[in-house]
Amino acid sequence: MHVTSRGHRAPGPGAESWARCGLAASFTRRSPGAPAAAARSQRWPSCVASWRRSWKESAGLALGRASESSRPVKDRASTWTASPEVTAPPGSRRTWPGGEGPFRGLRWSGGPAGSGRTCTLGHWLLSRPSGRLWLPGVNSNLVKPVSSEGGILNFCANNYLGLSSHPEVIQAGLQALEEFGAGLSSVRFICGTQSIHKDLEAKIAQFHQREDAILYPSCFDANAGLFEALLTPEDAVLSDELNHASIIDGIRLCKAHKYRYRHLDMANLEAKLQEAQKHRLRLVATDGAFSMDGDIAPLQEICRLASRYGALVFVDECHATGFLGATGRGTDELLGVMDQVTIINSTLGKALGGASGGYTTGPGPLVSLLRQRARPYLFSNSLPPAVIGCASKALDLLMESNAIVQSMAAKTQRFRSKMEAAGFAISGAHHPICPVMLGDARLASCMADDMLKRGIFVIGFSYPVVPKGKARIRVQISAVHSEEDIDRCVEAFVEVGRLHGALP
Repeated sequence: MHVTSRGHRAPGPGAESWARCGLAASFTRRSPGAPAAAARSQRWPSCVASWRRSWKESAGLALGRASESSRPVKDRASTWTASPEVTAPPGSRRTWPGGEGPFRGLRWSGGPAGSGRTCTLGHWLLSRPSGRLWLPGVNSNLVKPVSSEGGILNFCANNYLGLSSHPEVIQAGLQALEEFGAGLSSVRFICGTQSIHKDLEAKIAQFHQREDAILYPSCFDANAGLFEALLTPEDAVLSDELNHASIIDGIRLCKAHKYRYRHLDMANLEAKLQEAQKHRLRLVATDGAFSMDGDIAPLQEICRLASRYGALVFVDECHATGFLGATGRGTDELLGVMDQVTIINSTLGKALGGASGGYTTGPGPLVSLLRQRARPYLFSNSLPPAVIGCASKALDLLMESNAIVQSMAAKTQRFRSKMEAAGFAISGAHHPICPVMLGDARLASCMADDMLKRGIFVIGFSYPVVPKGKARIRVQISAVHSEEDIDRCVEAFVEVGRLHGALP
């Protein structure tokens, strides 16, 4: 089956071809205008976003703009084609573990005839506009080019502590894989629980100084499972308007009364709490650190209001666990309210190994309730042993020493101070997420492209990911960035900013 840039189904061998390509991630969509006999659900690859990115690039469109995400490109038909064997362009080679040679996947072809612009789904990044292919290192902050010496620095990963490429973390994953296998092909409550799953849950609870913890395939699943299981139609949930999409979706699933307060506006939260006094239970839900703006929730004030109005406090710590606070426990430790936050959800897929997995930690009775009623937990396979092993070792390293946590603050401050001194506006404060605010979507996209030419990998964000008029380049500092790396990034920003008129 071929999927054209206009989103319609073209003649091809049929939807079953996708299954033969070994696609693990897909979603279902019904083709617009398809004949009745062919209107059955089709499997689309999870690479649609990357396909649209390459497609819009050829038309010179700014990335991330909703109005352009479905616009056809005149006189051009880029396609994703199922292919049993895909090879990189001449001169390139496969460099991740497993050796050289061809491999199965999807091939992208487009652009001028004979341009040789061919890449594999998920493994190659097409560097614009030279056509060279770049292979990211395995969750490393150094992205090495396949076809030339040197490398580019990754300043857009969630690998805050650099642990995803730490040799002890990798070795722990390999050891767990060898000892426990690839997995048990089961959900937790049937035969999907191994000793390492229980050990990691106990370790997470100990790390956060809570009674118990429960693992999920991701923190998105943890947020999807919490609110529906905990809250009833007699209850109320009060949510910051800029909370992560997973919190928003999780709240939508529950039947509680829903209140939304203005971002970080404590007066508005208090007014909502007063209005919600008629409900049986009140839960205030907030991100600890907001991923798009790099700002931190005022948990001291939130907890004070919650105590006054008899509410519980829930915090999503995905962009805080491991590196905020004196020992990396998160924003509740940073702001001194660890004993006042009732429920914490967080991830293993960012600072704690960078692979996958999420969790809820809090009171023992709550965790017991979630094991019985949280649907993502009940109906999802357990986390693979390799992921468990990596995350467990990452927690061990954090609990042994806080040296790596302490290094983050100094590096974050170095970048923020130098960028502000150069004339850039940096959103948030004291967080390694450092959004460089630019306002214009095309400017953010073009500057990010030119940063890549100078060896700095960053991404422009614009509507609908962020509000209109709030386009930015989100920079993320990692513990494995050296001072020289940070200075090189700032110098590139200054050069590119002057080139595009963002700086005088």
